[in-house]
Amino acid sequence: MAKQVSHFNPLALYNLFSAGLWGYLLFKVIFEYSKLGQPAFYESTKNSLTYVQLGALIEILNSLLGIVRAPLLTTLAQVASRLLIAVGIFQYVPDAPNARAWPYVSLISAWSATEVVRYLFYYFNLTSSSGAPVFLQILRYNMFWVLYPLGVLSELLIIYSALPLVETRFGIVYHRLLIVAMLTYIPGFPMLFTHMMVQRKKTMKALFSQKKKRTEKAD
Repeated sequence: MAKQVSHFNPLALYNLFSAGLWGYLLFKVIFEYSKLGQPAFYESTKNSLTYVQLGALIEILNSLLGIVRAPLLTTLAQVASRLLIAVGIFQYVPDAPNARAWPYVSLISAWSATEVVRYLFYYFNLTSSSGAPVFLQILRYNMFWVLYPLGVLSELLIIYSALPLVETRFGIVYHRLLIVAMLTYIPGFPMLFTHMMVQRKKTMKALFSQKKKRTEKAD
């Protein structure tokens, strides 16, 4: 296990603060969407979602400076794909049809739930001598079965619906850029999903082993 750091360590605080911001968006989904509906919910949250997602630029810097062990290219690709939607669609093509319909709700739900768990997982791994609580480990390595496909489907539907508007307003270059971005999901999603499956197997095996040892000691 990595060396434990202070709760006031900048990296620890970044993870805790990020979890709080994504938690705020998840709160909005749970308690405001049913009252507002679409497209009012989209209009009231798209700017907040963009600002929160922009905070992930710090992750690229952390990787570049070696503060975290995450591969730079992988981090750059993941953050860029999110910002393409949060900035490239929600800010520059805000009237994309699927952004104003259910795919936006499923997207913000998948993103926020995933990130709350992910950032809290990192926070406790940094600050707790025993690592992240078991329930966080279970959530992190099991939620992806549903949230990753849901997020990817929502992202693709939103980008696809923006294509005609993009070509009309910004020309063929941006239009083709979005198409290329969509095509990167073909190799990207299976790679990421497979990686999570491998990590899940390792984590669940370790948790099961720990539980078995505690049971044997109790007997």
